[in-house]
Amino acid sequence: MTSRPRCPRTTTTRLVASLAVTVLLAAGCAAPSDPATAPGGSDPSGPAATAQPDGSEDAAVATDPDEPLGWGPTVGELDEARELVATYSSEQLAGQVIVGRYAGTDPEVPARLVRDLHLAGVCVTADNVLDEAQVRATTAAVSEAVAESGRDFPAVIGVDEEGGTVAHLRGVATTFPAFAAAGSAIDNAGRRGRVAVKDAAYATGMELRALGFTWVYAPVADVTIGAADVTIGSRSPSTDPELAGAAVKQTVTGYDRSGTVSTTKHFPGHGGATADSHLTLPVLTDTLAELEARDLPPFEKAIQAGAPSVMIGHLDVQALAPGTPSSIAPETYAYLREELGFGGVAITDSLGMGAVAGIPALAVKALEAGADLLLMPVDTRRTHATVTAALEDGTLDRARVEEAAARVVALQRWQARIAAERPVGDDVEEQAAAASAALSAAAYGS
Repeated sequence: MTSRPRCPRTTTTRLVASLAVTVLLAAGCAAPSDPATAPGGSDPSGPAATAQPDGSEDAAVATDPDEPLGWGPTVGELDEARELVATYSSEQLAGQVIVGRYAGTDPEVPARLVRDLHLAGVCVTADNVLDEAQVRATTAAVSEAVAESGRDFPAVIGVDEEGGTVAHLRGVATTFPAFAAAGSAIDNAGRRGRVAVKDAAYATGMELRALGFTWVYAPVADVTIGAADVTIGSRSPSTDPELAGAAVKQTVTGYDRSGTVSTTKHFPGHGGATADSHLTLPVLTDTLAELEARDLPPFEKAIQAGAPSVMIGHLDVQALAPGTPSSIAPETYAYLREELGFGGVAITDSLGMGAVAGIPALAVKALEAGADLLLMPVDTRRTHATVTAALEDGTLDRARVEEAAARVVALQRWQARIAAERPVGDDVEEQAAAASAALSAAAYGS
């Protein structure tokens, strides 16, 4: 992996210590800065060298509130978000860390969920899609529900739109090639390929915004091992960690510029798993050194590029937390924040997947471990009630959930700001079609 500053403790010591202090995952570690790779070419921690990965600062150093953090929002936006969520009731706070699941195609159904439960937002899947008009009605209804609650920031309205086989807006949005094309484009066409990858992400993000979305659950940063990888396959940019990292970096940059929140996934890497986490809990027996050589570099590249969100996969990573799904393992979040310097929103993979099915108090355990957003619980209303009750009786530390909710609110304010600066053009569909064709040409010479 790229050499970068580390906290002055060994990895093993840090990960063991994290078990006792999960709510202080990032405390005491200076955010790594790399002027060459930070968004806009600036130091993401700004003039105060003691800025922390979670956006906190050394009390002895004044930090410019307009200074951007390394993952999107400014210091001031995060501070304001912290002040806001501190006023929330338990019901409001619980809702602000949940992205709901819903059934059917009636726009009022997700809007009612958001309205009743104060949800951060919802995930739209192919089962919730009829046509373009219905999609627009759904995103508008959810956005209106958030606004009606008095929140002055957008809803989290996300969709899996990776390209290739994972495109939940098929027939509504432009069809892009599978993400494997991104690695091929960079490998085959060099700089032209990098531009094509970045432009494809930008065009995808703008088209999603035109449809009312604020988030996309992409890019996939997993490095596939080939045929033994039964889940990721062509969703991965490459079998080569360097190519995969380059593709992910360009994609995150493109999405950032479009004002769409990207979600780099599935940390710490699903490409080496030989089982499908939709069905069961895959076991990764690789050593930490092997993970650092193959799986982790693309995530580091994403973070250097300004990744606003990282999705945590459901994996039994023996080198980090043997026997525990990574999405509820404090060691996973500790590594992401302390070793890789990530300060943004950590979102779980869908909590309805087979890998974590049947785990008692799953949502509470994910938040305790370090998750900031809970994606698609099996029963959204029941999960909201469980988290609310845990906050009320003290089972779940309120400070930990406020930390999570503040990151989400700050990120959504960043999304609104960037979107306002970069309005969607009338030719967004034509631009997306051209970007898709350019990516295919760079990847496959067609």
